[in-house]
Amino acid sequence: SSVWRKRAMDFIDSIPDGHYVVVRSNSHPDMAGNTYAQAWKADEALYGIGNSLYHKLYNQGFTDLDSFNRPRSWIFMFRKNASAEFTPLSELSDGIYDAITVDADCASLDTVGYISSPVFGPALEWKQLNWRGNFAEPAVPDQVSVNVIGVTNTGTETVLFNNLTLADQTVDLTSVNAATYPFLKLRMATLDTVNLTPYQLRYWRLTYSPAPEGAIAPNILFQQRDTVDVAEPLDFKIAFRNITTIPFDSLKVKLVITDRNNIQHVLPVQKHRPLPGNDTLHVRFQVDTRTLVGHNTLYVEVNPDFDQPEQYHFNNFAFTNFYVRPDTLNPMLDVTFDNVHILNGDIVSSKPEILVKLKDESKWFMLTDTSRLSIRVKDPSGNMRAYPFDNDTLQFSPAQQPPSTNNTATVNFRPYFEEDGMYELIVTGKDMSGNESGNLEYRVAFEVINKPMISNMLNYPNPFTTSTAFVFTITGSEVPQNIRIQILTVTGKVVREITKDELGPLHIGRNITEFKWDGTDQYGQKLGNGVYIYRVITNLNGKSLDKYKATGDDTDKYFNKGYGKMYLMR
Repeated sequence: SSVWRKRAMDFIDSIPDGHYVVVRSNSHPDMAGNTYAQAWKADEALYGIGNSLYHKLYNQGFTDLDSFNRPRSWIFMFRKNASAEFTPLSELSDGIYDAITVDADCASLDTVGYISSPVFGPALEWKQLNWRGNFAEPAVPDQVSVNVIGVTNTGTETVLFNNLTLADQTVDLTSVNAATYPFLKLRMATLDTVNLTPYQLRYWRLTYSPAPEGAIAPNILFQQRDTVDVAEPLDFKIAFRNITTIPFDSLKVKLVITDRNNIQHVLPVQKHRPLPGNDTLHVRFQVDTRTLVGHNTLYVEVNPDFDQPEQYHFNNFAFTNFYVRPDTLNPMLDVTFDNVHILNGDIVSSKPEILVKLKDESKWFMLTDTSRLSIRVKDPSGNMRAYPFDNDTLQFSPAQQPPSTNNTATVNFRPYFEEDGMYELIVTGKDMSGNESGNLEYRVAFEVINKPMISNMLNYPNPFTTSTAFVFTITGSEVPQNIRIQILTVTGKVVREITKDELGPLHIGRNITEFKWDGTDQYGQKLGNGVYIYRVITNLNGKSLDKYKATGDDTDKYFNKGYGKMYLMR
């Protein structure tokens, strides 16, 4: 088309003057869309008088171009804008299957020229160099020499054999250390000050023991999930096959993860087993995803940085993507005093066992870090004290190993509050992803009374029909060793004695007994309706507890010399 012909014109214009140009063309014998010289000449209507591909070539000396009027091949060789120094040459085929050739001698611009080879290797061992050729004019011998250049893995070049002459056309290379120079290249210098013709090199050959060649082979093994939860290990597996009979030594493997912020995380380079010829290595990595929330790119490279010689490296690496699902749910915080959830202002032991539990729904990102919990106490004077996890007062029990649906960290807090008064406990917690347990800190106020006492014991409900429980408050630091409730008739006969074991778990502070008296005597017989008397007997270290009376407590009116009344109404 005219567009493509214009591009050919522009390309010719871009070639500097004095350069040699070869144009070759052939037309498809069966293609109706072929264009010929007359069509090219018509492009003057588009690009101006004398401005077409036809005129570009004709003006350079292709005077036979008008003969290109049917499917045939042609060659045109010229020196741009220098026809006086080089006579343009052209050749056209007679038919569509004729072979045509154009030969030309091109004068060089200098008396010396150089030929450089591509890089040979990599090699495990270098053996021999052989090179042969001949002079264009035997009567006037030219000068020729060859250099052998060592090339390191980083591309650094060093001349190892300098100015090898025609007397050195077979050279022993076993002295070249292939570990230092796994690659070699050759460079020939040819000099002709008379005829300006180069030495006619027929061949140069390097013989060596080649390096092995391996390739990533996901068709044999590739395993990786595309989505995992945060902290869930990402198992990555891929195969690498030695496709030659030459063995590899122990292979290094590098893994690089680029996270969503384009920050690279380089995993330590690992060494795998040696890989014999035609054998396959299974590369395995387990990736820690705790800091990789979001989209990530994984890059794996076998034999990185040419750790050992290998023929090619383009097939030694692979890219793959994976997504780490974030933890967006808040953990739950639970605080108990001596196994009881207290209310603001409750009385607690001066030596309480405070249990703090932080539970998270993540089954992989386990609560194992003490920094996720903070415990402080404000004393009656208003002083705030933070408790570190470095003593027996504060003991941290991490969550169990993942995966687990019970991701719970526990703190046993066993303080001693020597001073009576109101205290405040402040607890904060967050999971391993930084999600807070709540928008506000957990705060609860509690009162400490070191003197062991017990309040009046009330039964509830009173009157009762089926059963009644007992409500009372204990102060101090420990529950009395002995506490009994005696139930008597109005005549003073003991019909039922309730022991501490029967009452169930008791603690310092407000108690409502799990035990409920059902109106039966010591033998389980139902007692008759009416009024019954009860009293409490306590013993702590051989002494009875004094009576505790809180501010506003007017329960004394229900007791007479330590005895209370209850009404059984069936």
